Amino acid sequence: MKNSMFQASLISIALGLLFGFIIMVFFNPFQAFPGMFTVIGGWLLHPEFLRRLGDWLYLVGPLILTGLSVGFAFKTGLFNIGVTGQYTMGMFAGIVVGIYGGFLGPIHWVVAVIAAIVAGALWGLLPGLLKAFFSVHEVIASIMFNYIAMITVNQLIQSNLELVNVAFQKTRPIELSAYLPTYFLRDWFPRSSIDIGIILAILVALVVYIVLEKTTFGYELKTVGTNRFAAKYAGILEQRSIILSMSISGALAGMAGALYFLSLGAINSGNQYSVSGVLLGAGFEGIAVALLGQSSPLGILLSASFISFIQRGGFFMQIFDIKIEIIEIMIAAIIYSSAIAAFIQPYLGQWFKWKKTKKVSP
Repeated sequence: MKNSMFQASLISIALGLLFGFIIMVFFNPFQAFPGMFTVIGGWLLHPEFLRRLGDWLYLVGPLILTGLSVGFAFKTGLFNIGVTGQYTMGMFAGIVVGIYGGFLGPIHWVVAVIAAIVAGALWGLLPGLLKAFFSVHEVIASIMFNYIAMITVNQLIQSNLELVNVAFQKTRPIELSAYLPTYFLRDWFPRSSIDIGIILAILVALVVYIVLEKTTFGYELKTVGTNRFAAKYAGILEQRSIILSMSISGALAGMAGALYFLSLGAINSGNQYSVSGVLLGAGFEGIAVALLGQSSPLGILLSASFISFIQRGGFFMQIFDIKIEIIEIMIAAIIYSSAIAAFIQPYLGQWFKWKKTKKVSP
């Protein structure tokens, strides 16, 4: 089963990359090949390879958490498409604490991250309540809460002159003590954007794995997701499980918002939220990460790293007049391929089982 899941993910990646590469060659054949090989060589052979690697690791951290947010809900039978709203609320809570919490001293960044986690959890709680008590489908409810989150944050920022830089319609810079610490990481990756966000994300992935696979609580959540009526018959409180699942999923998304915006390396770009009428794309990227990673915490670690890598590659390929939208097409193709792979996965499992049996038989 695990082999078939791994093979299905590899097929999805291969098909997505192939489709994107065909489009790239079709529209810009003279730049596609030199651009691709120059970018790969530029990553590996560039004098500032460690700086670029550190920048990439900074971006991977939030993407891991948004993938875990979607994947956790998937594992418990729910489709949390409201990750971007929970991410937005977590980001906003972290920035508010980052601006006003200077008196907290060394624990300032810790409180800011906790505030983001709580805000995301509360925003995930609301569609969970609607699902549990009123049978409102979580997809419909969470989509609506995405827009409510965006509008609410915009209004709170624009109506508070202490929060907003009126000239640029951005939030004011946060206090230095609210930035995530870098510790030894800046010595390893000099002049990069890296901080402990990537370490926190990996630790959270490990915790999520333990909760889902090694605890009674995780078993109950997955049982409710498989069949809530059978779970109720077995004595599991299905309403509580649905609410907790959506809340935990929202907490992960809120923490992702904090890791992205409370970063010293992203100064003047990542830690100031610009008032906008467009939903943040981070939550939707988490769907791609979760699908490609088969909702497994380990798979999500790998898929987030891969998707972030090709996004960075697309950024550098603009030098060769190759549009960055090509990367979005690749990711979209990978998502569709993942859906197809989910369909053929049982057949792959049967094929591997037949092949193994044939090899053993005399």
